[in-house]
Amino acid sequence: MKSNVGTIDRILRIAIGLALIGLAVSGSIGVWGWLGLMPLAAGLVGWCPPYARFGWNTCPVKKN
Repeated sequence: MKSNVGTIDRILRIAIGLALIGLAVSGSIGVWGWLGLMPLAAGLVGWCPPYARFGWNTCPVKKN
């Protein structure tokens, strides 16, 4: 699995995922908040299945 999620993208995904999960735990938005597990996982792993499917990449290109 090649990383396809850049640093800023990862930080945003982790923050949004944690916020959604926190809202779900507190009961503010119901069970839909548990969908925050998906951006949280993608942010922690650094790989996003839809990005891979469509060929998108937010990682900076490494030049030698």
